[in-house]
Amino acid sequence: MDLNTIETVLRPRSRTELPAWTEGDACLGGGTWLFSEPQVGMRRLVDLAALGWPPHAIDANGLTLAATCTIAQLDRLELPPDWIAAPLVGQCCRALLGSFKIWNVATIGGNVCLALPAGPMIALAAALDATCTIWSADGTERHVPIVDFVLGPQHNALNPGEVLRSLSMPAAALVRRTAFRRISLSPNGRSGALLIGTRAADGAFALTVTASVKRPLRLTFDGLPSAADLAQTLDDAIPQALYHDDVHGRPDWRRHMTGHFAEEIRGALEAASPGGAP
Repeated sequence: MDLNTIETVLRPRSRTELPAWTEGDACLGGGTWLFSEPQVGMRRLVDLAALGWPPHAIDANGLTLAATCTIAQLDRLELPPDWIAAPLVGQCCRALLGSFKIWNVATIGGNVCLALPAGPMIALAAALDATCTIWSADGTERHVPIVDFVLGPQHNALNPGEVLRSLSMPAAALVRRTAFRRISLSPNGRSGALLIGTRAADGAFALTVTASVKRPLRLTFDGLPSAADLAQTLDDAIPQALYHDDVHGRPDWRRHMTGHFAEEIRGALEAASPGGAP
């Protein structure tokens, strides 16, 4: 869609070239959502792709993804063989349900910053304990856990003039066993519930709940909970008002599928030895 209110497009080559923020500014990553509907309040676009950030980095500390890394670049990434959580990458990429054209343009940062409940990069980041690195307008940076970055539908923790630089996932999270469950109302529909469970070698269990709720939730346990304990923890952590309600699913259905998938994930990770092969 043509954005006929845009007067200027800036392409900064370094952080020092980022402009002072003014009303009507917007950061441009891949633009797959930005150009999908009218943006009547926007006057200037700041093209982050011009900054030339390397899309990803792997080291002993874990995985770092630039905000401008595309879905296609992430999906093609080869991870170390001992990172047994690696299948989550492909599972979450495919939950986006975009064409190859979308995959080659849509960015990780765009999916996260848009903060839609069904954002699969939010689910991936939350399940892998990701921390967001944010460039502040005063030249400093701050670090925010992904579960505190996404605050609600299309509402994130960025202040005016701030830019999401990257997401970092620790190596300790990438060596956990995982279980993934997702459902939508139609075969190619937006996720109505997307849950991910992880279990560490010491038996610690975590459940990430996205898509069915308005913001991501991550529930942690020292060991694998019983079915009753898990169900009670879900009830305590997710009040009815937190379940999302739109054309992609009613809150009562999302609540039911959340509980159903949580127990499926608990059972799958109980059946597997935490230190065994995936």
